Amino acid sequence: MQFTVTDIEHAPLEELLCESERVRTAAFGNNISLCAIVNIKSGRCAMNCRFCAQSVHYSTQTETYPLRSPNDLIASTQALWQQGITHVGWVASGCRPTEQELDAIIESAEQVLDGSPAGSLCCASLGQQDSDSLARLKKAGFLRYHHNLETSERFYPFICTTQYWRDRYATLERAKGLGWNVCSGGLFGLGETWEDRFQLAAALQTLQIDSVPLNFYNAIPGTPLANREPLCLDEALRIVVLFRLALPKAAIRICGGRPKIFAEHAHRLFRAGADALMTGNYLTTAGISPEKDRQMIYENGLQVVHS
Repeated sequence: MQFTVTDIEHAPLEELLCESERVRTAAFGNNISLCAIVNIKSGRCAMNCRFCAQSVHYSTQTETYPLRSPNDLIASTQALWQQGITHVGWVASGCRPTEQELDAIIESAEQVLDGSPAGSLCCASLGQQDSDSLARLKKAGFLRYHHNLETSERFYPFICTTQYWRDRYATLERAKGLGWNVCSGGLFGLGETWEDRFQLAAALQTLQIDSVPLNFYNAIPGTPLANREPLCLDEALRIVVLFRLALPKAAIRICGGRPKIFAEHAHRLFRAGADALMTGNYLTTAGISPEKDRQMIYENGLQVVHS
């Protein structure tokens, strides 16, 4: 990486954008990929992540429901595929599913993936998993495993005390060891420093992560961080630059918080190095429709690809 933490924080933004766009173009050309998620189990999470609307420790207005039925999951996934979103992630709240839930998820996945359109795929976001469970999920047909580190190891105890950063890291190591394509990134605007962001990028470098989702905190009433001000556009763009330059060949995927933080400036994400977007709604907040995202991509001389 050519730039240091100090460079990223203080260098002229235009210089950073030029370099980051060059790196993105060298790796991905004009291609931008889209993904979307299906929330398969919402709320009632025993973890106390201070930013999360799904934690049982806080009083929020988030909808809660148990693991959705196979027919419901199949219908939701196929609806996204029919919209041309080939990459769909299944996300469940909680540290990890129970054995009964895992069995049901695998059974549902086998049904939906058996008749999936050519080129489509599902990714699993099911928390901390041991090697046996990861192997079962991979055999069922999931093609990518997602599990965010969220922030640096140093800062993690400030946002969660019911699980450990090292345990999250170990899940990613196991997934990589089993040959998974792995997706892992973080959430920004929680009070972390630039050094924390650099350390997270370094951890993802070490793991050779394939896809890096970048989320930007959108304050949720009822959570301990509800009064945190959102990041300014300049700082958010610099975060995207950091991860593009640190991981030049990984997909840099902009996810939660995009409508709030970037708004009408979302096209600048591509200059900052993003080559992928999460489209549609997020877990507990509204997103941007695939139609609008495609229009923005095409208006900026780029093209949507399936990946």
